[in-house]
Amino acid sequence: MTYRSKIKGLGFYVPDNIVTNDDLSKLMDTSDAWIQERTGIQERRHIIKGKDTTTSMGVKASMRAIENAGIDKNDIDFIIFATLSPDYYFPGCGVLVQKELGLKTVGALDIRNQCSGFVYALSIADQYIKTGMYKNILIIGSETHSPGLDFSTRGRNVSVIFGDGAGAAIVSRETNPEKGILSTHLHSEGLHAEELALIAPGIGKRWVTDIVTENNPDDVSYFPYMNGQHVFKNAVVRFSEVIQEGLNANGLTQKDIDMLIPHQANLRISQFIQQKFGLADNQVYNNIMKYGNTTAASIPIALTEAHQLGKIKDGDLVVLAAFGSGFTWASAIIRW
Repeated sequence: MTYRSKIKGLGFYVPDNIVTNDDLSKLMDTSDAWIQERTGIQERRHIIKGKDTTTSMGVKASMRAIENAGIDKNDIDFIIFATLSPDYYFPGCGVLVQKELGLKTVGALDIRNQCSGFVYALSIADQYIKTGMYKNILIIGSETHSPGLDFSTRGRNVSVIFGDGAGAAIVSRETNPEKGILSTHLHSEGLHAEELALIAPGIGKRWVTDIVTENNPDDVSYFPYMNGQHVFKNAVVRFSEVIQEGLNANGLTQKDIDMLIPHQANLRISQFIQQKFGLADNQVYNNIMKYGNTTAASIPIALTEAHQLGKIKDGDLVVLAAFGSGFTWASAIIRW
């Protein structure tokens, strides 16, 4: 028997610690106006060390998703965890979630697809559900950026953008063939890998021992790098392509979209895509203003918030789309 999959429950968690643009202006040469003009961000959340981690935020988001789905945690039979900022270099966060939630010894898969991570995780879950292998899959996008950012004028172009947080979803079987995840679409182009990357520590470039031995205060290899203009130019093209690909695959047009949830990379990118597809403000949900770019967590946080606010209704066509480091980009077309 062939199944369709659906998102049965959603949840998100963000740290209590709010960091405003004015707060950052005390650490670097920047201002609220400068940041808002370039990114649309007004504030973001940063963890308090010792209180939150990538795993603990993922667990809190998961507990809310499980409750929202109306299932018992023991009904979960697989975990997919998307992050670029795991608690440990290894093992990944998936097994830590299994432990913290007290789940049965179910499989746990960690994926590293950065900003596209949640949509990639959703696609993987969709395939497992469709084959009948699993019934209820927990997928998580969680990120802890703040401890690894350069909060000086040197690093401001990147550091003002990113925030910490987590989102989670329960993906389950759907028997109604008209509802659920209609299709997912995944792409990558490694040609541009180093245009948005954190090079060290990494075996191929600079390992921990190199950094410690040299103790060079001018070494920026362990801070994230982004070629902002190059990323922006590629993002607006790939966002448009992958959304249109999803619509075409299902015989739909842009007029069929009820809600677009784009990865919260930059408000200017979201506005560009909104204009290109001729969508009204109530057809696109953005919350980057409050949370910044939370990478793999951004789509599940925004999706959960939009759903909680009643902006997504039964039967709506919901489109998820992401673009980010790798480069990777992806979309999901969902009949709610």
